Amino acid sequence: MKAVITGANGFLGTHLALALAQRGDEVRCLVREGSERSGLVDPKLTVVVGDVTAPKTLGPAIEGADVVFHLAGIRRGSTRDDFMRVNVEGTRLVAEAMVKAGARRLVLAGSLAAAGPSVGGRPREESDPFCPEEWYGESKAEAERLAFSFSGPLEVTSCRPSRVVGPRDRENLAFFKLVKRGVVLRLGGPQRKISMVDVDDCVDQFILQGDRQEAVGEAFFCSSGEATTLEELMLLIAEVLQVKPRTVPLPELVLRGLAEAADVVSNATGRKLPLNRKLARQLLAPGWTCSIEKARRLLGYQPKVSLRDSAERSAKSYLEAGWL
Repeated sequence: MKAVITGANGFLGTHLALALAQRGDEVRCLVREGSERSGLVDPKLTVVVGDVTAPKTLGPAIEGADVVFHLAGIRRGSTRDDFMRVNVEGTRLVAEAMVKAGARRLVLAGSLAAAGPSVGGRPREESDPFCPEEWYGESKAEAERLAFSFSGPLEVTSCRPSRVVGPRDRENLAFFKLVKRGVVLRLGGPQRKISMVDVDDCVDQFILQGDRQEAVGEAFFCSSGEATTLEELMLLIAEVLQVKPRTVPLPELVLRGLAEAADVVSNATGRKLPLNRKLARQLLAPGWTCSIEKARRLLGYQPKVSLRDSAERSAKSYLEAGWL
């Protein structure tokens, strides 16, 4: 496979790039000018400077590619337009560049956030309509609709990961830091289940969707098949870190207030704090679970890494990096 990865220097992108290179694929990594790329030091990887919102930079990066894994996007933004410009318009520009370059398959990084929360304990399925609750989810839903509008000229497939965890992940680092300090959070209100997936399993599904003809024209959720709550996750982390924590109740109103204050600080200083309104809304949703039966049936996807093993792998990487 001659593969291009947009957003290749991100957490998932780095793991995907290394996995493709390890199996012998030619991998071109699209990264923005001046961005961090220390994870892309493998000599088998070719780094190309470009931006999904700058169409003139995409043609040279995509030329000669068989498959484009489109992972570039933003998870945080100050306005709805920020998300639409990068996540939606960026997808359109990538797809147009692929058609012009004669590239074959587009594997889009979708999101469970596009489908919206699970309700009544029922995991989300691919046949469910999009019901996003915030700008990020809305932009990922619109990006997926747009990507599939290029079906015909392109072979399009979308992978919708649940919450991804694994070595060098920063999205879940705050939970590990709290546990390391001896704190486990217990959210107020009903029990809320969350689907999660180890980054290696997520990479496996992306590669399956790049390889398998059965993926064409289809969207697939991606998770470990396990579901947990925030408190259960943090207790598992405590076991891994060999910490005896205390459980701290966190009422919904307190979490919302802290998240709003954190966003004010982030907007004023430019610092991205671990807590924000988007994370608070996610944590307070009825649940974020999804079914992986379709991926099992059509792709032969089989998650291999348990949530406990993911927590152990993450903790080890954090400790080695001095993040904990």
